Amino acid sequence: MTEPTILAIESSCDETSAAVIRGGKVLSNIIATQAVHEKYGGVVPELASRAHQQNIIPVVTEALNTANVTKNELSAVAFTRGPGLLGALLVGCTFAKSFALGLNIPLLDVNHMQAHILAHFIDDPKPNFPFLCLTVSGGHTQIVLVKDHLDMEIIGQTTDDAVGEAFDKTAKMLGLPYPGGPMLDKAAAQGNPNAFEFPVGNMPGYDYSFSGIKTSVLYFLRDRTKENPNFVQENINDICASVQHTLIKTLLKKVVQATKELGIKEVAIAGGVSANSGLRAALQEYAKKYNWNVYIPAFQYCTDNAAMIAMTAHFQYLKGDFATQFASPDPRMKL
Repeated sequence: MTEPTILAIESSCDETSAAVIRGGKVLSNIIATQAVHEKYGGVVPELASRAHQQNIIPVVTEALNTANVTKNELSAVAFTRGPGLLGALLVGCTFAKSFALGLNIPLLDVNHMQAHILAHFIDDPKPNFPFLCLTVSGGHTQIVLVKDHLDMEIIGQTTDDAVGEAFDKTAKMLGLPYPGGPMLDKAAAQGNPNAFEFPVGNMPGYDYSFSGIKTSVLYFLRDRTKENPNFVQENINDICASVQHTLIKTLLKKVVQATKELGIKEVAIAGGVSANSGLRAALQEYAKKYNWNVYIPAFQYCTDNAAMIAMTAHFQYLKGDFATQFASPDPRMKL
């Protein structure tokens, strides 16, 4: 079947999402966010799992209704197998297995990080193979060499913290509300990126390290607030802009190195941090400077969503790469 109709479910962290795709065209993409975590300043795994249980049936129902597709028209059911929070993944996995079993249709288990990259194939323009994808999120920072839809190789990654964590932890140190990364980005837009200097990590090859800049920011704030207790409040925009500038510079430095050494001009970004306005603007500037063709996903496909799971499942379906009813969540699933 060249035009399979697939229901996809994403439940790796704190978004419950369902999408329907037919013949490679996304017909619906419904996302239910979880506000319960805001007062804790971060995702609480047990609360996330419970919220997924509450949301999954209404979200799936809405996805099918929006796509104008009945469950009997489905060719397969896909779900995120990993990486992610075990309890959260278990909700989506169990629902998908039960749904597929009840309808007697195939099951597809999808790698969440692979799906972030394949979000670029939902809409035009689509990157040409091979291309490099900078995949950046709260849990991952990777440079991936993408040879085909289902043939990818990590050529560089963080050796400690992800860049999304560096954004969020910095925001927390500055007293910004959750979610910290987008709040830091918003403040940075009004600040001077050259106001303060922070270290740019320099790891071997294409690898990254972001633990150093977090420590640097911590000591910087400690020392400056000793001199002036109101330092953060008086300089919040400049601090955010300077930290963001450093993180983006660190990210793109390795991408530049990889494009030169591998001779690749096709460059994409993916993952939650790809929604960062500073990174998106910087990538456009680098594209002009280095003559790259760049691909930046629509905002709705940057954060966790089922449309990207559906697109990956579409390619897996065409290849006949199906899962069994013995499939189980893999919180540390590798690309």
